[in-house]
Amino acid sequence: QVQFVESGGGVVQPGGSLRLSCAASGVTFSSYAMSWYRQAPGKERELIATITRAGLIIIAEDSVKGRFTISRDNAKNTVYLQMNSLKPEDTAVYYCKARSYVGDDYWGQGTQVTVSS
Repeated sequence: QVQFVESGGGVVQPGGSLRLSCAASGVTFSSYAMSWYRQAPGKERELIATITRAGLIIIAEDSVKGRFTISRDNAKNTVYLQMNSLKPEDTAVYYCKARSYVGDDYWGQGTQVTVSS
């Protein structure tokens, strides 16, 4: 069974840090490009960052550049999103997405991140 499970969300004060994880099972993880998205209340889901199968990193969202980093550990079948200098506007449900080389997409269930004092 194919599964992608996010973890690491929570409540953090402005300026704080969190590291999200997305663990894969039932797939050959290294063959998937992995992305992180987020969706704030009342807003559309937006792409934050992608890391390709080859490890190329693309930060798609300007507001997180210099603060967020995506990485992957193929030995652990896990992709990470390191989030630093968090702001209240980063509050959202964060999702990982896997895309196979033939274009099949798989989504995790999401993890809530709340940035509040």
